[in-house]
Amino acid sequence: MIADLDTLLIALYVELVDRIIPATSARRRGPGRPPAVTDAELVCLAVAQVLLRYNEEHHWLRAAASRVGHLFPRLLGQSEYNERLKQAAPLMEAALRWLAEHTPGSAEPLRLMDATPIGCGQSKTTAQRSDLFGWAGYGYESAHSRWYWGVKLLLITTADGTVTGFGLANPKLFGEREQTRQILTRQIANQHAAGTAVVTDKGLSGQDTEQFFTDLDLTLIRPARRDERTPRPFPNWLRQRVEAIIWTLKNQLGLERHGGRVPLGLWTRIVQRLLALNAAIWHNWTIGAPIKRSLIAYDH
Repeated sequence: MIADLDTLLIALYVELVDRIIPATSARRRGPGRPPAVTDAELVCLAVAQVLLRYNEEHHWLRAAASRVGHLFPRLLGQSEYNERLKQAAPLMEAALRWLAEHTPGSAEPLRLMDATPIGCGQSKTTAQRSDLFGWAGYGYESAHSRWYWGVKLLLITTADGTVTGFGLANPKLFGEREQTRQILTRQIANQHAAGTAVVTDKGLSGQDTEQFFTDLDLTLIRPARRDERTPRPFPNWLRQRVEAIIWTLKNQLGLERHGGRVPLGLWTRIVQRLLALNAAIWHNWTIGAPIKRSLIAYDH
């Protein structure tokens, strides 16, 4: 196998049809003729859209025939594509988690955890009138010393960048510690094997948080605060790696230009980008590419 978009989409389509969709029991329900574009084709089109950096769906559908029409000759109109994509969000989430489980890096007892803000609007009017009101809120991003209105995405990844756990929260209602507790305890899919080391930042300091990780049989690795006298050896290069993963999502895969205006639309677009990242890493592992997180072969 080679590292190009066509090969990735074909490999992903085969896995969707043979393994992922049967395992999740995802099938069309109700009377009528089967859809012209199957769920497997729809998910592959969604991945291609992100990898080719088409953030706007109408731009993508105008270009899809020339970019991937030789693989998927049957396309959808914008409104149907948008609606079908939101309906396929559970399938895309199942697919990204399946890919994570079948990527060798996920077997390592090491996880990187970090939270990043995702803006959903700029003006006060947007914050008051948006359908995301209540889901999104005001939060402070200390890394850039700025306030934002949006949601906070908490990511759990392997060292090679594969997303193994994630969750969204309103930054006004949930701090990083509360969000971590919610994700690691209430979402079974985000739980990890006992003995796993979790590398994070100073935001998860405190005795209660330390005890929380101990109760889950997880090892918390974080840098020491300035007021802590006990030295804490910390692998800064791993922190730089998770920051690079977030940069890839935001800049190469358009996470900050998601265009979500309703809760389900926002969730769908975030899952779509996480799936594209996992699909590229999974394919790079499959073909033995030297750099597992590289997307260069798939963005043109």
